[in-house]
Amino acid sequence: MDTIKSFKGYGKVDEEEQRAFKKRTRKRLIIISVSSIVLVAVIVAAVAGIVIHKRNTSSSSPSSDSPPHTELTPAASLKAVCSVTQYPTSCLAAISSLPNSNTTDPKLLFKLSLRAAIDELSKLSNFPSKLRVNARGDARLNKVIDICVSVLDDALDRLNDSISSLGGDSDAGKVVSAATVADIETWLSAAITNHDTCLDALGELNSTSARGALREIGTAMRNSTEFASNSLAIVTRILGLLSTFDAPIPHRRLLGFPKWLGVAERRLLEVNGTIKPDAVVAKDGTGQFTTIAEALKLVKKKSENRFVVYVKEGRYEENIDLDKNTWNVMIYGDDKTKTVIYGGRNFMDGTPTFETATFAVKGKGFFAKDIGFVNTAGASKHQAVALRSGSDRSVFYRCSFEGFQDTLYAHSNRQFYRDCDITGTIDFIFGNAAVVFQNCKIMPRQPLPNQFNTITAQGKKDPNQNTGIIIQKSTITPLDKDNLTLTAPTYLGRPWKDYSTTVIMQSDIGSFLKPVGWISWVPNVEPANTILYAEYQNSGPGADVSQRVKWAGYKPILTDTEAGKYTVQSFIQGPEWLTDTAVEFDSTL
Repeated sequence: MDTIKSFKGYGKVDEEEQRAFKKRTRKRLIIISVSSIVLVAVIVAAVAGIVIHKRNTSSSSPSSDSPPHTELTPAASLKAVCSVTQYPTSCLAAISSLPNSNTTDPKLLFKLSLRAAIDELSKLSNFPSKLRVNARGDARLNKVIDICVSVLDDALDRLNDSISSLGGDSDAGKVVSAATVADIETWLSAAITNHDTCLDALGELNSTSARGALREIGTAMRNSTEFASNSLAIVTRILGLLSTFDAPIPHRRLLGFPKWLGVAERRLLEVNGTIKPDAVVAKDGTGQFTTIAEALKLVKKKSENRFVVYVKEGRYEENIDLDKNTWNVMIYGDDKTKTVIYGGRNFMDGTPTFETATFAVKGKGFFAKDIGFVNTAGASKHQAVALRSGSDRSVFYRCSFEGFQDTLYAHSNRQFYRDCDITGTIDFIFGNAAVVFQNCKIMPRQPLPNQFNTITAQGKKDPNQNTGIIIQKSTITPLDKDNLTLTAPTYLGRPWKDYSTTVIMQSDIGSFLKPVGWISWVPNVEPANTILYAEYQNSGPGADVSQRVKWAGYKPILTDTEAGKYTVQSFIQGPEWLTDTAVEFDSTL
């Protein structure tokens, strides 16, 4: 049984490794900060001059009053670009070894960094078969190797999506738009998360063969992980700055709604909207299908058209896994308490945490409305996910997620949850997506004896990932049946990785919460000062921050400007996605 002192979570970090990381981080941050200020200023100024110069020369003739500009040499450009990364040595070596690297164009240098990452990750395609040689007879390890194959394949797709979004040779010299930068940041963040997911899945197995496989694949993935991180740093800290030269200044408001919910999508999510389904599922036989899995077989792969599945009231005992090529699916029911999908996969019975989900989705553009997702395994079975989403631009509206440990796995990409109920115990909202929970009911419940509750466990590992867990305008209170009996120590969350980011804002917090608010992942070890945990304008008896943790990375109070970075517009959209007609949060979806 796991106690408050001994509890281990998914992908638990080693205590010595944590201390060593903090020492390395201090030195690295000093180096990066100093070099970035100087060299990024140089390259941005130089490229800005080039952009302005091109604008001037695009007219009939350049003005004699046009300001002069200074172009960097290719070597200086590459050094400046790589200086913003965490791994400048590997960045320089990888890019300079490729054809066409003799350039001052930061966009081309970025494309070359992506090419280096793609080439390196492609080399891993045969590596899992090597791991299986040592995994014979180890069913758990073989399942984890399958996970590694899947997530690394996803990572490769995200890298290819990124390079494709930059266009061909005819687009050379054009400034990358802010919207494209936001997409690429999301996809590269997801690619890095997929690398980490493989390592986390291996790390949760306590066997000699698993530890050996972890060392092997960790070494094999080192270059691809570093190269993906380098690309993310370049797009975030170079191309992201340059995009502002061509981008209109957005009209920022504290409230808003994702622009990627177009008119048609919003109509699908309206409270009283009429939806014409493409398939109807009914447990009692009054639909086209009696199982959800049967209906989903009709979905065409990589379809840009939305496929709508209506699931009538009933209890559906199924495990659903929508793969990365299943796009734009919407599933809706009669109510989150009436149309419910049940599954019982769990870690204790031999399933890796990643694969325990009752419902899992990877393909972009997934919508769910008025559906309940439940993992029935119970507290004694430990990790048991009700829903896992890696779907970019996914929306969950008026849904419920019920379980104990690890209920809701917001794995990666951009996600939005509105008017949802989420119930659980340990780390019951976790993952490394860029995710906003708005107007949700978040309900911790009584765990096993001697266990504690942590509402969130956020997994940001790279400083440039655009990820985090944002809980806004929600209520955080015990599950009704446990309201008088929730005696377990309960916390808002704990930092899972070294750059974990979690913000609770404008929410009502009940009296059950421990006054310190948060807890370290490793007992009695303060988390890295690189985390960002914060609270903003919360209310209720549990919102008092006077006795909160004193971590370097925790902010008990945010300014309005700081909080604005974690709204829907700013956090799960790029600046160019904002519109003056965005629907207010308090309006109907």
